[in-house]
Amino acid sequence: MFSEAISKNITLEARAVMCDNEHNLIVDLPFGRGIIPRIEGAVGIDDGTTKDIALISRVNKPVCFKPLCIETDSDGVVTAILSRKLAQQECLKEYIRNLKSGEIINAKITHFESFGCFVDIGCGIPSLIPIDAISVSRISHPTDRFTNGQDILAVVKSVDGNKVYLSHKELLGTWEENALKFQAGETVSGIVRSVESYGVFVELAPNLAGLAEPFPNAKVGQSASVYIKAIIPEKMKVKLIIVDVFDENIIPEPVEYYITEGKIDRWEYSTENSKKEIISIF
Repeated sequence: MFSEAISKNITLEARAVMCDNEHNLIVDLPFGRGIIPRIEGAVGIDDGTTKDIALISRVNKPVCFKPLCIETDSDGVVTAILSRKLAQQECLKEYIRNLKSGEIINAKITHFESFGCFVDIGCGIPSLIPIDAISVSRISHPTDRFTNGQDILAVVKSVDGNKVYLSHKELLGTWEENALKFQAGETVSGIVRSVESYGVFVELAPNLAGLAEPFPNAKVGQSASVYIKAIIPEKMKVKLIIVDVFDENIIPEPVEYYITEGKIDRWEYSTENSKKEIISIF
């Protein structure tokens, strides 16, 4: 199988078990050890546009690669020489550079920063979803919405050479689509997202939040039970009354997508008669 992959230039995937002191990636293969030399570790390593953290951070994670050759030393130890860079170059040429604005693609969360989450969009090629593009309901950190290693969908905002700019909130439904899941008079669960002097914003869904009157000791990140007092589409408002708030280790729920494939040209979150317009053009 491995010899066939070499002859047919097939991309394979396996787990990186170590990054040595020279920043070569060591890969666990069924028949022995594979090595991705540092210079073959990623596009941009050779000219410094990609930093070595891109290699170090792959340890204990799957990596894509092209097998180059198999070497056997004098002791009979077999080592496969691999190239992750070649796999990435092929992905860039055949996939990434052909993406169009508005296309919905698969992505995998790789790590978090306060300003957004980084995702793998193919063969370890990274892209960023800014925190304000994750959902309409504002969050304090991307971990409020995602977990590391999670498979998600994203929508392409633009492509500039090897760089792909992404968004996510457009796939989570409009105000009306989210509001249809709730009715006035219900008491439902939510998450406190913002505490202001005039009230408490409680998230009911990733793209829907409501405002409740001030509540003693309410804190951002707490779970809440809320009574839905009114739903007002023309103002895009949900009026709430907080019944209780409590501390709980909240694990982000699986994402519910309203759009899962194809291409978006225009997305309008706002309701028809609302004076406030929230629109994305691709």
